[in-house]
Amino acid sequence: MADDYESFKKQILTLTKIDLNAYKEGQMKRRIDTLIGKQKCKGYSEYVNLIKTNHDKFEEFVNYLTINVSEFWRNPEQWKILEEKVVKDLVKKPSFKIWSAACSTGDEPYSLVMLLSKYVPMNRIKIIATDIDKQVLEKAQAGLYNSKSLKGLPDEFKKKYFDQVGDSNFKIKDEVKKCVDFKIHNLLLDPYPSGCDLIVCRNVLIYFTEDAKDAIYVKFHDALKPDGILFLGSTEQIIAPGKIGFSTISSFFYRKGEKPAK
Repeated sequence: MADDYESFKKQILTLTKIDLNAYKEGQMKRRIDTLIGKQKCKGYSEYVNLIKTNHDKFEEFVNYLTINVSEFWRNPEQWKILEEKVVKDLVKKPSFKIWSAACSTGDEPYSLVMLLSKYVPMNRIKIIATDIDKQVLEKAQAGLYNSKSLKGLPDEFKKKYFDQVGDSNFKIKDEVKKCVDFKIHNLLLDPYPSGCDLIVCRNVLIYFTEDAKDAIYVKFHDALKPDGILFLGSTEQIIAPGKIGFSTISSFFYRKGEKPAK
């Protein structure tokens, strides 16, 4: 049948540059079917024709997909420190490994890609990005964000790496998406990646108990290479980093050293 979901996905990709294959199909199809029903359309083709000809309905559809969005370049002053004190040295290495832990909707790993692209070609950038929530990872892989999410992002990156969709939404370009490998991961239960040069984990540890945080810090330490860097959020600090084997290089930035003798 021509008026089916597969055809609909192709038309939406052409119309909006949004790839609905990046979303979990059963859930997304139910949401879209509900939206189509509210518009009293008889099927997908009629709905596509509606959003082609009605700007408000087009905006409504795109906004419907921009859920669970966090923020690019959160705390710009810390991104400046990251660039000056970490990235400029990191890119001098022949290769480097970066893990964005608890990455939510992808704002953070994509921000990392854009920052690194100032210094190295895209084909040298590969970031592991993990989260426990399947839904937010689907959102991250889709790469669709509203303007509020990009309010702190430098204009040079917004212009270079995003396509505008409608009045207030933006789709990140595939060249950035290709640099990030999204995976499901539970910080409390799953094995950690090893040999990391940089781990970024921001604004999630505040939700854990002190004991859980201490255990995670130890695992981060083990996951880093010697002299590797841990970058935490603006609401998080390691109270006694030396007890774990970290030294502080700036607020919320910690360098791996030797673990103290027990």
